[in-house]
Amino acid sequence: MNEPIVVRHWLTLAAPKAVPAVATTTVLALARIWNANGAEHSVGNAALMAVLAAGAAAGGASLARAGEPVLAATGYAVSGSLALAGVAGYSDGLSLPLLLWALATALAYCFAARHWRQDRRETVAYERHVSERREEHAHTERVETIRATAQIEVARAGGAYAEQLAQALVTRAALPGFDPTALESAGLPELPSIERKSP
Repeated sequence: MNEPIVVRHWLTLAAPKAVPAVATTTVLALARIWNANGAEHSVGNAALMAVLAAGAAAGGASLARAGEPVLAATGYAVSGSLALAGVAGYSDGLSLPLLLWALATALAYCFAARHWRQDRRETVAYERHVSERREEHAHTERVETIRATAQIEVARAGGAYAEQLAQALVTRAALPGFDPTALESAGLPELPSIERKSP
């Protein structure tokens, strides 16, 4: 069984690894833009972000209890993003937002690494299962090919033997002095294709 060879570009392989850093950097950049447009030291905006972050965290917790781990992780990620955006938008300096950005990026990579390991395990298990099934089918195919070839050879040998036997009988019947009754008296079965001579 031939499979197409797929060579992926290095950007395709590296893109998923960059997603956590790109996500946290985007949140930080948007929060700093928001800071420059009036959110600096705005208690109302900070309170809004705190309420939204708490709501997202509560949603993530309820989804975790409901048995939805992917949606729960999404809720926690949204909560963390909102908290980072609130702090980065409220503060006047850049050191605290950068510290929170580094912490959020590290946490995002920790959670993503767990999912990447799980995906890798599932991929390896699937590839192993597919490889075993291929080997199984290839073995069955080889056995059936050998069996069919043997049957063809037996049929071919039987056909050749029948042709040789028929030729021998025709040649023997053409010899002078051939007597089929002598064959019967010797204990050999009567040959139906040969007509008996009348006495």
